[in-house]
Amino acid sequence: MAYDVIVLGSGPGGYPAAIRASQLGKKVAIVEKESLGGICLNWGCIPTKALLKSAQVYEYAKHAADYGINASNPSPNFEGVIKRSRGVADKMSKGVQFLMKKNKIDVIMGTGKLLAPGKLEVTAADGSKVVHEAKNIVIATGGRARQLPTMPIDGKKIIGYRDAMVLPTQPKSMIICGSGAIGSEFAYFYNSMGCKVTMVEFMPRLVPVEDEDISKELEKQFKKQGMTIMTNSEVLKVDTSGAGVKATVKTATGEVVLEADILLSAVGVVANIENVGLEQLGIKTDKGKIIVDAYQQTNVPGIYAIGDCTPGQALAHVATKEGINAAEHLSGHKPDVIDYNNIPGCTYCTPEIASVGYTEKAAKDAGYDIKVGKFPFMASGKASAAGATEGFVKVIFDAKYGEFLGCHMIGMNVTEIIAEAVVARKLETTGHEILNAVHPHPTMSEGLKEATAVAYGEAIDL
Repeated sequence: MAYDVIVLGSGPGGYPAAIRASQLGKKVAIVEKESLGGICLNWGCIPTKALLKSAQVYEYAKHAADYGINASNPSPNFEGVIKRSRGVADKMSKGVQFLMKKNKIDVIMGTGKLLAPGKLEVTAADGSKVVHEAKNIVIATGGRARQLPTMPIDGKKIIGYRDAMVLPTQPKSMIICGSGAIGSEFAYFYNSMGCKVTMVEFMPRLVPVEDEDISKELEKQFKKQGMTIMTNSEVLKVDTSGAGVKATVKTATGEVVLEADILLSAVGVVANIENVGLEQLGIKTDKGKIIVDAYQQTNVPGIYAIGDCTPGQALAHVATKEGINAAEHLSGHKPDVIDYNNIPGCTYCTPEIASVGYTEKAAKDAGYDIKVGKFPFMASGKASAAGATEGFVKVIFDAKYGEFLGCHMIGMNVTEIIAEAVVARKLETTGHEILNAVHPHPTMSEGLKEATAVAYGEAIDL
């Protein structure tokens, strides 16, 4: 069948691309090999938040007496927690199915492969093949867990994030390699459930892409929660011959052997660009990613690529915007080009992390003369009332013009606050404008204004 647009992959980039193209009058099909909504919805962003919420509820229950509530001897039902998470994912996937019908998008189940510009072969589960034609094809094949040769994932003793979400029984101990968003979120979840967690990070600090102050605070809080943290450390080999795992870890002071029931490998993602037909069409790639221009076009006319299979940040909200931009461009519009220095990053462990823009080091390295303000949630009335005084808001401004260079937060609900900083930076808001915008009290969000006041020497509550 002939279409205006075929989207290969239905994740957070693919399905918005399909919907936006349909809204703009295009006849659209979407190809998906597994579940509508892709990894993010079925095995990533959404179900992990459900797991983390269960851990949070359990933490609340354990500390109910601190809030004047009697709730004696709470205990986690691990199977029930996993079941709830899967239920949330299934519900959301059904939501995407509804959106496809609503927007008159044909859903083709199977594995897609490019044969030529405008031609895509789809292999169904039963092995049958059908060739579909389209004026434009959007590649949205996403990514998967990166595997290191020192710890090959077997799904039982050495697991990836997908296995970590559906373990049949709760492990008593776990080694987590990697402290990015995935590693940190699972570390918090399993530790909260009563699992003994050891984190191994190759870089000198946890969450290495974040501002250094954030890394220090997270390590402090994770240690407080009972985790063992090993930075500047590398897993050299893993022995799975016994009942659990024995990991040989190289540290600054020598080699140590760690023992646990399970090892979770959370060392990043790799793009799904194999067997898509890129080579056949001469689509350019670099370092395992599809090369695209500012409008998500590949070097082959009529073929676009978005999301984790392209060089931008591997984040769901980035893929969504790239998908919408691709759909608008192929429909003859000229969308605003994405500013990749204004993409918020969120990590949903407790305490949460949210950041956007320059870190303090990056701002200095870029040659800016800066003003820095830091507001601890210890001084926040809302945080005190909630019993969540961990963390802070840190803001960075250009001293000369007041440009809002960066915002870095760690604490309760900060992932809900960061959008203010994103919009402010988009609108080229200055520090003085933030100070003059009246923020609601008592809230966690006023921490951003308070940190700005610190930067400008106008702090009231510190």
